[in-house]
Amino acid sequence: MKVVILAGGRGTRIAEETATKPKPMIEIGGRPIIWHIMKIYAAQGFNEFVVAVGYMGDLIKRYFAEHASLAGDLTVDLKSGLIERRSPDEVMDWRVHLVDTGLDTQTGGRVGRVSHLLGDEPFMLTYGDGVANVDLQALLAHHRREGRSATVAAVHPPARFGEIVFDGDRVSGFAEKPQIGEGWINGGFMVMEPIVLKLLQSDTAILEVDALEALAKTGELSAYRHNGFWQCMDTLRDKSHLDIMWNKNVAPWKIWT
Repeated sequence: MKVVILAGGRGTRIAEETATKPKPMIEIGGRPIIWHIMKIYAAQGFNEFVVAVGYMGDLIKRYFAEHASLAGDLTVDLKSGLIERRSPDEVMDWRVHLVDTGLDTQTGGRVGRVSHLLGDEPFMLTYGDGVANVDLQALLAHHRREGRSATVAAVHPPARFGEIVFDGDRVSGFAEKPQIGEGWINGGFMVMEPIVLKLLQSDTAILEVDALEALAKTGELSAYRHNGFWQCMDTLRDKSHLDIMWNKNVAPWKIWT
C-alpha cells in the first residue's frame, strides 16, 4: 500500500523557517520532519511513498537524491572518479516517488495529481508536518472492517497553554501542553479507497472540504480513535517542543529502533 504525503504547501504559520525551506524539510533533532513521518510508516510495514511537492519542492527532491549517494562515510578515488560508500548512515528500504504538483494547487488537487501512481488500490494519506505513535495496522484494520470510502485517525489536540492543577490555592501540578481529554480532530493519518480520487480531480479541490466533508455527509467517512501521542508542527513553539522531546530521547513517535 502506497503512502501519499502532502508536502507542497507554503507553511505560512511558521514563516520564520519556511522562508528558506519547505515545511517538511524543517528539522527535528537534525532530521527533516518528513523523515520522521516516513520512519513512522516504514516501521509498520509501509515503505513506498508518493510525495506531492510544490513550494521549494526542489529542496525535497535534492534531499532524497543526495541521501542515496552521500549518507555515511565515503571513499573517493580522485584518479578514477569512483565513489564507494564505506559505512552507510542507515539503510532504508524505501521507494520514494517525488511528484511536482504545482505551487498553488490545493490539498485535494495535489492528491489528484498523483492519482496515476495510485492505480485502483487503497492508499494511505498524511500531511508533511505531523507526528504520532498511531498504530497504522490497527487503523487499516478498522478501515477494512468499517468498509467505508475513507478513514481518518481522530486525535485529541494538545492544549494551547500549560495546565495548572489546583489544591485549594496551592498548585499541585503543572503540565506543559497536555493532550486534552475531550474533543477530537483529524490527526492527518488517513486511509482512502480509490473512489475518493474522483472527488479530487481539480487543482482547486480541497481535501478537507471536497473529500472529507462530502464523505461525512453521505456516511462514507469513518474515524479511528487514537488516544496516544500526536503533535503537528505549526509554529516555532511546536518545533521547539518536538526538538526537546527528541533530544531528551523521550519522543513518543520514535517507534523504530
